[in-house]
Amino acid sequence: MLPRDSIGNASDPHLVALLALGWLCQDEDRAERLLAITGLEPGTLRETAGLPDTQAAVLGFLANHEPDLIACAQAIAVAPEELMAAHRALSGPEWDA
Repeated sequence: MLPRDSIGNASDPHLVALLALGWLCQDEDRAERLLAITGLEPGTLRETAGLPDTQAAVLGFLANHEPDLIACAQAIAVAPEELMAAHRALSGPEWDA
């Protein structure tokens, strides 16, 4: 079970991202799509999986494909909104153009 904050959300965006990455890599086609879309290489992904930028890229990948976002959320027992919140937390502040 994931640690939860005072209002019941998954409290650690890094853990959420790593669980999401594990889920993504369970399916070869999904994993290949992740690598193709993010531009990451398998070795680089392994080496940088713990870094916020890589974790944000993984969650951004899910955010851009709702069926995977929902399936991942169900598989790791979080709400899709929690995946999105983790993505925002790891992505840092947005810049206005």
